[in-house]
Amino acid sequence: MPTKKPKSIHQLKVTLLETEPAIWRRFQVQSNVTLQKLATVINAAMGWEGYHIHEFIIGKDVWGPELNIDDDFGEGPKNDQDTTLENVAPRTRSTFKYQYDGGDCWMHKVVVEGVLAPVTKQRYPVCLDGGRACPPEDCGGIPGYANFLDAISDRSHPDHENLREWIGGKLDPEAFDVAKVNQRLRALR
Repeated sequence: MPTKKPKSIHQLKVTLLETEPAIWRRFQVQSNVTLQKLATVINAAMGWEGYHIHEFIIGKDVWGPELNIDDDFGEGPKNDQDTTLENVAPRTRSTFKYQYDGGDCWMHKVVVEGVLAPVTKQRYPVCLDGGRACPPEDCGGIPGYANFLDAISDRSHPDHENLREWIGGKLDPEAFDVAKVNQRLRALR
């Protein structure tokens, strides 16, 4: 995160699409954060580990990590180190999408709920609220997560034991712990 005191703070609500009830986080981040660092913040807030490729879809533009790949489909994404949140979503009610892991295709809707003055002595980013646990990495996207939840909740399911072992025990899909999210976010400051 930038070390200079920001002129403003963006309050964002990030919702993982196609989840019911919704999996979401509300947090505040410095408005001058680069999109590359914002991806790290979103991943930490949601619970993603961050080892997959990400993209921001903002209007007709796509921003992502710089990939030195020539392909037949055009230029590829714009470098997400080259712009900031305040440049691409400057106002309250601005919206865009964030995709994490092109294979599982975790698509998130990001809404700017407010552009605020920073609070004295508050360190950013900070999570304010959220709902439900993040799906585990590499579980197969929305359809795979639904199958995963069925398997871990049914002791007679043939994959029950393997999946519980894979996640290290029990996962409560309804759980959300703002203190744990803020612990992950503090590590990014």
